[in-house]
Amino acid sequence: MKGIVYDGKTTSLVDGLTLREPGPREVIVQIAAAGLCHSDISYMNGLYPVPSPGVCGHEAAGVVAQVGNAVTHVQPGDHVIVATLAACGFCEFCMDGRPTLCRSTLANWSQPFTLDGAPIYNFAATSAFAERTVVRDVQCVKIPKDVPLTSAALVGCGVVTGMGAVFNRANVKRGQSALVFGVGGVGLNVIQALKVQGATTIIAVDTVLEKESLAKQFGATHFLDGRREDLVTAVGEIMPYKDDMPRGPFNAGGVNWAFDCVAHPAVTYNALECLDWGGTVVVIGVAGQTAEFKGLYGRLTQVDRGIIGCRYGSISPQRDIPYIIDLYRRGDVLLDELVSATFPVGNWEDAVHGLESGTVARAVITF
Repeated sequence: MKGIVYDGKTTSLVDGLTLREPGPREVIVQIAAAGLCHSDISYMNGLYPVPSPGVCGHEAAGVVAQVGNAVTHVQPGDHVIVATLAACGFCEFCMDGRPTLCRSTLANWSQPFTLDGAPIYNFAATSAFAERTVVRDVQCVKIPKDVPLTSAALVGCGVVTGMGAVFNRANVKRGQSALVFGVGGVGLNVIQALKVQGATTIIAVDTVLEKESLAKQFGATHFLDGRREDLVTAVGEIMPYKDDMPRGPFNAGGVNWAFDCVAHPAVTYNALECLDWGGTVVVIGVAGQTAEFKGLYGRLTQVDRGIIGCRYGSISPQRDIPYIIDLYRRGDVLLDELVSATFPVGNWEDAVHGLESGTVARAVITF
């Protein structure tokens, strides 16, 4: 079996992987397509404190090949999206519909693969860059067979992370305004989820000006160059305190919501500066564990502004993924348009180069 393996120093495509049999509540999925994102490249570069060697990849869609004897909700032949959230299903958070808080979803790596007799770890409880992988039953979400698996693969992480931040972590109301920093795979899904929720002003911000048309295709009403020094002023001009006064007392004016899909200190600072009274910054991007940001206490106190984090869209996979797929099938959200290019697994290095160089927004590796 072929797969892309990071050995702790280098990443390569290998042939000869073997996969153990599934346990009672496990599923073997024949991978059809797997999204490549910056998290995968970070793993390949050794930036995550996880064990290696491991099979890479974490955004997957495919066909069920084999199920354990206690699995009931999927069967061989079903098309599924694989969620990276290997939750226990029984703790207080899982039972409350908040499995992203389940403690079992962290540091739960195992060694389901072998290569030349040596055990190989999985990555993000998924290991999507292999012809087959084994995951927990709760990670498999059945989808209709008319949904292209190349599009479905991106739902497993980038789509739910962006949309879930709007649907679950935030409380965006019809008619509100929002600012989205970063028009990538996550940011585009924040934008289209805001549109679904009825936000009437959606300001996209990115340093790559060519992304303006894409941002507006997904629902942005405005686009701003993230490099401009007067960014906060520009947002105030779009959403002023009064027609003749962009900002008012305690920095009034600005947007109700700011979604930081970048997690850079300067971005988070600007996000807070762009909020109206009662507004909230939702930090979605992932920074280094020691990265810091700063802001003015006066922006928070007395006027009910806030800063919150969001892990994996705060989703419950069996609830949220079917909802997103239904929105797609009704034409309310875009998935096919998220796929910039597809690459057969043998050309995986071209996919990485395209993502790193910026010539490809979202690449999908096919098997």
